[in-house]
Amino acid sequence: MMRRVGEPPIPGKTYTSRPGSYAILPLKGRFLMTAQLRPHVDIQLPGGGIDPGESPLQTLHREVMEEIGWTIARPRRLGAFRRYVYMPEYNIWAEKICHVYVAHPVRHIAPPIEPDHATVVLSGEEAVSVLGNDGDRHFLERFLAARS
Repeated sequence: MMRRVGEPPIPGKTYTSRPGSYAILPLKGRFLMTAQLRPHVDIQLPGGGIDPGESPLQTLHREVMEEIGWTIARPRRLGAFRRYVYMPEYNIWAEKICHVYVAHPVRHIAPPIEPDHATVVLSGEEAVSVLGNDGDRHFLERFLAARS
């Protein structure tokens, strides 16, 4: 059974399945994150929705490039969680199925091309304290605990 984080689904509400891939990206003792700037600042693991015909790993590489402008290598899947949320940018209620990986940042290529996103570099402690959802936080805390 997959861990659910956040609020349970609202009875009677129809949810669209929205699988996605997200990355923990350690860089010299800190972590690359993305800040979604609108409609409010939300610090997240870089990543996003899997497009039709795309694999979770293809998505991971594409989304990291779009959101923070980095290439990555050696992704390793850590697990997954689900959350039920309203996605205003798509005007849908979604069951987000979030596949979480750890990967190695290789090279910064360009600024983020995803609208209203900025790259943020934080310590593990800072990242845990500001991540915008409990699933991202859970996986980063587990990753940090395994390293100590």
